[in-house]
Amino acid sequence: MKIALFPDDYLPDSTLVHAKMFHELALELKRLGHEPIIITPSHGKQTKRLQVDYLDGVEIWRFRNPPMRGQGKVKRVISETLLSLNAFLAIKNVKDVSSFELCINYSPTIFFGPLMHWFKRKVKTFNYLVLRDMFPQWVIDEGLISAKSPVASYFRFFEKFNYNASDCIGLMSPANVDYFRVLHPYYNNLQVLRNWADINPVSRSSQLIDIRKTYDLNDKVIFFYGGNIGHAQDMRNLLRLVKNMAPYSNAHFLFIGQGDEFALVKQAITVESLNNLTLLPSINQDAYKEVLTQVDIGLFSLAKTHKAHNFPGKLLGYMLQSLPILGSVNKGNDVIDFINGQGAGWACINGEDEELLTAAINLLKDKALRVEMGMRGYETLKANFSVEAAAQQIIDTFLESKK
Repeated sequence: MKIALFPDDYLPDSTLVHAKMFHELALELKRLGHEPIIITPSHGKQTKRLQVDYLDGVEIWRFRNPPMRGQGKVKRVISETLLSLNAFLAIKNVKDVSSFELCINYSPTIFFGPLMHWFKRKVKTFNYLVLRDMFPQWVIDEGLISAKSPVASYFRFFEKFNYNASDCIGLMSPANVDYFRVLHPYYNNLQVLRNWADINPVSRSSQLIDIRKTYDLNDKVIFFYGGNIGHAQDMRNLLRLVKNMAPYSNAHFLFIGQGDEFALVKQAITVESLNNLTLLPSINQDAYKEVLTQVDIGLFSLAKTHKAHNFPGKLLGYMLQSLPILGSVNKGNDVIDFINGQGAGWACINGEDEELLTAAINLLKDKALRVEMGMRGYETLKANFSVEAAAQQIIDTFLESKK
């Protein structure tokens, strides 16, 4: 079966978790005997309207589109709005486009909705939406835009377009399904689709990047945050932890990523003299995988104003490399009970800084505890978050629709 996958960013240059997840999904679909094709924007890096290349045997159609991330809010909205149009113009005359049977769309971007509608109407595809962030709800919850503003109405229009074009919507937890039903009670095509990851860890390596040698961290316990550095993650939350850990000279924090709070973190390092924090821009996935083999603890954070029950995809990367997990999220998020219940680390409520600090100190001082929690995390990953299970669930959902 020919399957189109639509991540808004992709390997090898992206460090975003969903870029890696969609590559793993494509590889698994290919292993199952299907023909997956990635359709993804170029982010301004090509002159041709459509460019075809391959990665690990996976065919990739890159369509010309302006860069989205790191461009400012207005430019990003314009660029994302153009996703469906530019993708359509690039692929409409490709002879194989009519042979797709299944489309797998990814959100938080909401702007592939018009393209999914075209595929559904003209090509008769079954459209599966992997929904990970309920946008624009979370930016409304954050107070970044008003629920009654024209901007919110604009986003809501495309959000509804996206949902209406979807035959099935997969959310990451039962609690998220319940929350989605509160926000959108008229959709009944919902199911739980867990995040997924390849469950084969990477051996320790420093061929592409050696964090400890380059930044003189050989004697440090490294607390690592990798991924989006934005409002949704509330980087001030982690910056408070960095500051509170300053008295512990053998602890060092490393943040790698991109996003609209990158400048905030960079400024805080200077203004607050956070000498125990190193901030780096995004690196490619191969280098990122190497970094995960060189650090000791995986960090995560979500803003306390979040209403959704997000399970940050970065946690799977940490669990894959047997890193203990440490972080704090919005109150009521079921990721707290999950992480703590599995013994894979410590998850707290955002704002409970003393509890987060105590957990950090415990992990800093006890290597055996780090190893034990990391091993539990890896076993949890294997049992609950395999890419094999995710791929088979999507295929089974498609096949069930044909009965």
